[in-house]
Order: sequence, then C-alpha cells, then structure tokens
Amino acid sequence: MPVPVPQQRSVPAAETSHGDLTLLVIEDDPAGTTITVPELSAAAGTRVRIRTARNLTEAARLLTDDVDCILLDLGLPVTGSDGGPGDAPGAGRADELAALTHVLRIAPLHAVLALTAEDDTELAAEAVRVGAQDYLCRGELDARVLSRAIRYAVERKRADMAQHQLTESRLRAQENARLERGLLPTPLLDGSGLSFAARYRPGRSRALLGGDFYDVVRTPDGTVHAMIGDVCGHGPDEAALGVELRIAWRALTLAGLCGDELLSTLQQVLEHERQSEEIFATLCTVDIASDGRRAGLCLAGHPAPLLARHGRPARLLPYEDGGPALGLLPRARWPRRQVELGGAWSLMMYTDGLIEGRVGTGGSERLGQDGMVAMVNGRLDQGLAGDELLEAAVAEVRKLNGGELTDDVAVLLLGRDPERTRRGGGSAPRSRPASSLVARPLGVQRPPL
Repeated sequence: MPVPVPQQRSVPAAETSHGDLTLLVIEDDPAGTTITVPELSAAAGTRVRIRTARNLTEAARLLTDDVDCILLDLGLPVTGSDGGPGDAPGAGRADELAALTHVLRIAPLHAVLALTAEDDTELAAEAVRVGAQDYLCRGELDARVLSRAIRYAVERKRADMAQHQLTESRLRAQENARLERGLLPTPLLDGSGLSFAARYRPGRSRALLGGDFYDVVRTPDGTVHAMIGDVCGHGPDEAALGVELRIAWRALTLAGLCGDELLSTLQQVLEHERQSEEIFATLCTVDIASDGRRAGLCLAGHPAPLLARHGRPARLLPYEDGGPALGLLPRARWPRRQVELGGAWSLMMYTDGLIEGRVGTGGSERLGQDGMVAMVNGRLDQGLAGDELLEAAVAEVRKLNGGELTDDVAVLLLGRDPERTRRGGGSAPRSRPASSLVARPLGVQRPPL
C-alpha cells in the first residue's frame, strides 16, 4: 500500500522553535550514526531531539510538524511497501535516489540531509541537485559537523522557500497586471470625427485597476456614447464590479438602450453582483448626436462634466435634476437633459478623485468642482490641450494634495473641431488658442496610464 503523505504545515518548524531542534534519522541501522543525543546537544549548544526510523513507512508516521530536519541514508533499501519504485533493476541513479525522492515528496517543507558513504561523493552531489539541502559522509560524521549541517540545512530550506514564495508572488503580480491591462477599455470611435484622451490612476498601491471605470463607443446610427463611473471603495472587489458595470454598459448601449432605461438595467446588474447592499456606484452618461452639436446627459449621483466651447471659458454642465447613485433606491429614475454643445467644443468627464484632493496649507479644504474649473481654465490659458492638459491637471491635483491621492482618479476628454476635420483630421498642433480644450485624435488606441 502507498504511504499517505502527512499533512504539511505552511511554516517550517524552525521558524517557530526557540533554539530546540528535532532531527529525524532514517536509516536501516539508526545506531550506525554513532551520534548520541548528549553529544549532539553539547556541540549545538541547544537541546536536540532525535527520532529514528528504519524504513520509509515508519518515517512517515514519525514525520510530524515539529521535525526540523531529516537525515536520510541514501543506501536505505526501498521496497514497494514503502511507496517507492520497488526492486526493479536497471534504473541507475534514479533507483539509488529513490528513497530521497520519496522523502522529498512526503516532506516538501522540511530540510533534508543526505547521508552517504565516504567514497560516493558523486551520488551525494546528485542528491543535492535533486533537492537535498546538503550531504554528509558517514566516515566524517561527528557531533559538531552534524550540528552545523543541521542548522545550515534548516536555514537553507527556509531561504529556498522564501525565494520560491517571492518568485510565485512576482509571477502572480505579473499575471494580475496583464489581466488588469486587458480589462481597461478600448474606445470605439472610428468614423466619429471626435478626439479622445484619458488618464487613469487607481488609488490603491501596486494596482492598475480601481473602482473607477469609463468607456466610449459609437453606435451604427453615428451617436457617440460616453460613460464614466465610480464604485464606492478602492479594493479588488470594487475594481471587479466596476469592470462588470462597464462591460454591461457597453453591451446595453450597443443593444440600443439609452438614458433611464439603460441606468435602470445597470442598477439591476449592480444589485445582483455587489458583495454588500451598502455598495453603490455613481455614473455619468453622455450620448452625442451624429452631427456633434448636441448631447443627452444623465447623472446618477456623479459630478457634472466640464464643457468648453471655442472662445469661452470652461464651465460645468447643469446638474440640479440628476438622479441618485445606482444601488441606493430600488425604483429610482434618472432624467435625461438635452445639452447644446455647439460647433467646436470639448467635454471633460471625471470621477470625484480629481476634486476631493486636499488644498491649502493645513490641508483642511477640498479642491472641489469650482477649484477644478479654475485650475483647468488656468491650464487652458497656458495653451495646454488633450493629453498634455489631462496630465497637467492630474499633476496639479497631486501637488495641491501634497502627495499621492488616496482615491481612484479617472478623467476622459472628448472634443470636436470641425476646422481641423476639414483640414484632413491631422494631429493637433502643440500651440492652441487659450480657450481650446480639444484633445488630439486617438482612434482605437488604448489610453495611457
């Protein structure tokens, strides 16, 4: 019968001991080590407990969590009853190391020392390559050598496990980063004649995705639909819910839903997918007509967008008749307001992370929407636009806050410039009129982080 693998704990015994060590000796003649407990304890300076096993089956019963190190005789015979390969000849070095591979399988968290004959250093080196922490020659074995080898093996095993865990963490972090990048939206604006720019900064450290989300798509009738939202909270659960809401919004928009009907359906999605009834999400949606001169606006507890027309300062769109955030009221309604955009314009949509940063010497005041409008107009006076404008705005908010923002920040910029379109839709020039807020065309490229 195969030997059952004993339950292994996640922390090696040496990490929780207080100087005492437990050694499990596995050899056909345990007395052959000629090392007694008093001698080993005196050499080590601490108490050393020794357990002996004559075969692998007995060793499996003695292999408990308090064992720090295993001393295995490589000459130990392995039979089928031990769970090894049996007595089949012709396996070469694999047969000679069968006992070691069996011990490594049933004790993956324990340090292992290989005990070999003095004239078989090649086999001993192979044992270290297979997984043993070190080897000892029987002829050179004494209390001091064995004590030092035990401590070295325990520390090396601990270092190996730490390195393995670090490698796994790095691989997991890289995989998560790739997944998060794949969950960021790809704007679908081909044929719209509109320009697009975006900035996204998650509030939690070492993350690429937060609870903020946004998306932009163009439907077959030529209407451009834009959305930006914010799930309360900053953790991975909120980020996952934000992705679900964004994907649901895109699917519903492409299916033809708009305004109150779309937001009501999104609220149903939120109610079914959220972890707690206290979770809610704010949302701002804009549908821009195919001629680019007017738009419909719906607000669900979200800050109103910022609009700049050619030759005029940027201002906030009306927000008095907005509806509640998604997930707060079961039968809420969200009125759709018609907005005149004009010929040349830019529309900036953002989450509250951009306006809730601290300002002033004491840091007791928030930037707020009025402060954001003044800040954006100041950057416009410097001739900034598009990506440069968004980058400068986010950098200014961080500077006023005195450091990194704790909340997620998402900002997107949509713009229309008929004059540039008539010139062929080329890249936007660096020098712009002070009141222009038009972003450079981005097509379907992924916005930079």
